[in-house]
Amino acid sequence: MNEQIRQPRAIRLHADDNVVVAVDQVPAGAFAQGVGAVERVPRGHKMASAPIAAGEPVRKFGQIIGFASQPIAPGDWVHEHNVE
Repeated sequence: MNEQIRQPRAIRLHADDNVVVAVDQVPAGAFAQGVGAVERVPRGHKMASAPIAAGEPVRKFGQIIGFASQPIAPGDWVHEHNVE
């Protein structure tokens, strides 16, 4: 049987963004937009695509949407637990 394994999809909304948005749920260890998920990222949520130091801006749509409240590694789920 020829089963096709589909990678979860994510999209970068602007070239300056340091997050991607999960189009599909991204399981821990799966790759989306070339970034390996450290933990499960729910559909519609953000995943860091680059390191973000504590206090640095989180960018989505090319705009600052918040600031990292702790260091965020590529592949981390970006949500209210690590963004102010």
